[in-house]
Amino acid sequence: MDPRTLTAAQIGEHLARMTRPRKAWLRLLAGDARVTVRELAARYQARRNAARAEARRLRDLYREERARRRTGLVVAGIDEVGRGSLAGPVLAAAVILPPRAPITGLDDSKRLTPAARERLDREIRARALGLAIGAASVEEIDRLNIHGASRLAMARAVEALTPAPDFLLIDGRDRLPLRCAQAAVVDGDASHACIAAASIVAKVARDRLMRDLDEAFPGYGFAEHKGYGTAEHLDALARRGPSPEHRRAFLPVIQMGLLLL
Repeated sequence: MDPRTLTAAQIGEHLARMTRPRKAWLRLLAGDARVTVRELAARYQARRNAARAEARRLRDLYREERARRRTGLVVAGIDEVGRGSLAGPVLAAAVILPPRAPITGLDDSKRLTPAARERLDREIRARALGLAIGAASVEEIDRLNIHGASRLAMARAVEALTPAPDFLLIDGRDRLPLRCAQAAVVDGDASHACIAAASIVAKVARDRLMRDLDEAFPGYGFAEHKGYGTAEHLDALARRGPSPEHRRAFLPVIQMGLLLL
């Protein structure tokens, strides 16, 4: 097909339909005398390059759990959210993903927009072979400290998981006090698919919970900052004092923030 016999609109329609156009045809488009056609070719090539890069990223993201699945192991990813918050519980998620058909766009929850997290949360929940959430309350955070409470929330998520996993991939540096083979992975939410999925599920669940707390304890802005120490949050604390959902163990940090306002 000679692109010189086609209008730019027709070429655009052909590119939209084609999955693997011939390289020679793309070269003809790139050298076409019409600026619009050259731009169509450039945009198509950019999309194609981005799709290839995403496919490589997903292949790397799933590599370790696929390797373990080939040995017959059921692999779960574990992550938590809310460690640095001044209020509300810490939540953890445990997720077992299917080894094939990767979820496009899956990534560390911190790299995603709220809309992307919500979309991916729905897809993860629809496709996961197993998914569970664990929590540690404000009272448990104050009693155990945030490190111990985070480990408790993660352990609870694993214990609630069906089917029971054979191997755990845990975001961070610490293993869990569970009788299950496991590995702690620093920045695992950016390098392992099941941990990335757990980070998204935990983040979306906790954000929803903090919106509920905003209705129960209005005036602190929990729906906006999710309990983290923003200037607006510290200002509300200075005016209102702590709510029942504020972590008493974090009060020295809160008071230091108030002094800096």
